[in-house]
Amino acid sequence: MFTICNDSHSDFILLGFSDKPYLEIMLFSVILISYCLTITGNMVIILVSLKDPKLHIPMYYFLSNLSLLDLCFTSSCVPQMLINFWGPEKTISYTGCAIQLYVFLWLGTTECVLLVVMAVDRYVAVCHPLQYTTIMYPKLCLQLAILAWGTGLIQSLIQSPATLRLPFCSHQRVDDIVCEVPALIQVSSADTIDIEIQILIAGIILLVVPLIIILSSYIAIAKAVLRIKSTAGKKKSFGTCASPLLVVSVFYGTVTAVYLQPKSHYTHEQSKFLTLFYTVVTPTLNPLIYTLRNKEVKGALIRLGKRIWNIQNN
Repeated sequence: MFTICNDSHSDFILLGFSDKPYLEIMLFSVILISYCLTITGNMVIILVSLKDPKLHIPMYYFLSNLSLLDLCFTSSCVPQMLINFWGPEKTISYTGCAIQLYVFLWLGTTECVLLVVMAVDRYVAVCHPLQYTTIMYPKLCLQLAILAWGTGLIQSLIQSPATLRLPFCSHQRVDDIVCEVPALIQVSSADTIDIEIQILIAGIILLVVPLIIILSSYIAIAKAVLRIKSTAGKKKSFGTCASPLLVVSVFYGTVTAVYLQPKSHYTHEQSKFLTLFYTVVTPTLNPLIYTLRNKEVKGALIRLGKRIWNIQNN
């Protein structure tokens, strides 16, 4: 039996967890709190990185980029999630879905590349500390940041139009919480093998290869740290690198599970929870991970707080 699609530009229905209304009510509260924490935490990191001269080093420059990225990434999908979880209306317009897809792919890919850049930065800092400022000079840091954002944009401009050109039937029911490629190709009436091959190639280039580089960097860092005789030096080096590694594990683990599984093995329920992880949980955890485990950031927060206090009392 074939479905005739008369209008591929009609609205989409994001089903989410509509079969579990009690879960949606609970998720609405959790996601709203997480979103507020994400906005606050990442804005604080950007603010202290800009205002505190002691944080004007490559590590915090890239961390500020990650915070800005997380602010935009989570804002591209969480407000729509909250609307859908709040009530029975789960419709998103074709234009809204297209914008979400473009931004979602752009920022998601950018984060993949940016995490590689941050891993390389930590490798240089730990393994070549005397040459760190010479190697990671400001112009190179800017170029690496542009590379990350530019790679994400190029990937989005390639993958998004290819996905949106697929024929979709009127009032398509997308069994997901956001408009992302794996969910959209599930509801297309066309043969999607070409798109699946594109996703596989992009996944290898933008997920597998970066993950190999990141793991190689941290293995080299671990070897270098083990050679440090000072216990305090070991603790400081491990503390600096543990945070990014935790971020990498959560982000790459969930994204890889969604984007690198074949269409025939795509599990909607599992995918929705994994998507919640990299769209809601990871952006919320990043500021907490980097501030709670980082003495320099905590020191900068204290200095900023004292500065604000003095201004208010003068």
